[in-house]
Amino acid sequence: MFPSTSPETGRDPWAGGARPAPADPSRGYPPGPRTGPAADEGGERRERSGPRRLRKGGPARRPDDEPADDTAEEEVEPVAVRRPLALTVAGFAALLGVGLVLGAQTAGPGHRLPFAFIIFGVQLLFVLAWTMAMRPPALLLVALVSAGVAAAADTAAVQSEIAGLAPLGYAAVGGFVLGVLGQLVRRVDRVRVTDSLGGTLLIVVGVVAFGTLIVLSRIPAGTQAITVCLTATGAALTVARLTDAVAPWPRLAPQVPRGAAGVVVGAMVGTLVSAVLGSYLVGFTPTSAALIGLVTAATAVLADLAVGYAEAGRLMAGEAPTMWVARHMQGPLGGFALAAPAAYAMCVLFL
Repeated sequence: MFPSTSPETGRDPWAGGARPAPADPSRGYPPGPRTGPAADEGGERRERSGPRRLRKGGPARRPDDEPADDTAEEEVEPVAVRRPLALTVAGFAALLGVGLVLGAQTAGPGHRLPFAFIIFGVQLLFVLAWTMAMRPPALLLVALVSAGVAAAADTAAVQSEIAGLAPLGYAAVGGFVLGVLGQLVRRVDRVRVTDSLGGTLLIVVGVVAFGTLIVLSRIPAGTQAITVCLTATGAALTVARLTDAVAPWPRLAPQVPRGAAGVVVGAMVGTLVSAVLGSYLVGFTPTSAALIGLVTAATAVLADLAVGYAEAGRLMAGEAPTMWVARHMQGPLGGFALAAPAAYAMCVLFL
């Protein structure tokens, strides 16, 4: 039987040649103008670089049609370094270090109350400076609780039978809980209680940190360790501020009037001073004294620098500056507060 259809059926008649053009309804007339993208010089159409975007009140346009933004970002002007202020803070750091070192020399078996009174005075300065600078909710309540914690920590450090940090830890926990509960009771401060947790904790822990110096004076070689560590700390803070007054470069941040040279030079000078003292004090060598001096000096300088960053952050957040003297006492006091437990840890671990 023969197939009913031709074998050529189903095959494209133009397979071997060019495909015929579709019938044009407008025969005899030239083609109309093209409304699409213009052809380039080579006759090819321009490739679309991206999706069209709708403009309000106008036709759509592509991203490459948008004008380039030539406006540069505004540079932040660095805060001016005030030399008289840097010199004043350096003098305060030197006086604070001398007072603590001389007070440690008055401590002895059965005669630790004079040193405890000196520490309590420094703790009150710490409470004043940090509460006025941080402005936590229920400021007066936090200040009173912190002063009570300072008195309790100093009493426990003097009267405890075994020299240790456990009584000071109990005082810190109790004061923190009492301060938070006091803010929860007041309806006005209850809204900001979450923000005040960090501030209250910093103030209470900083106050208790000074009490570790009293505990350190009760252990063997503790007074000598206080002399080495606090001398290195005072020298580091003083030299760092003096360097900022002379050469505050390179700037660590435009908003912070401190330079990296002061931080590095201060830590190095503090280490050198502690090494020199170690060659004269009994129970120390230049190497061991330089080691503990390096740790305490670097800790104090970094704490002082962190206070500057915190102050710049508060000013950038729009908070009004309060009590000029207290704000600038905050850095050296914070440096000594952090150096005290560091000195205790280094003495216990390495001496």
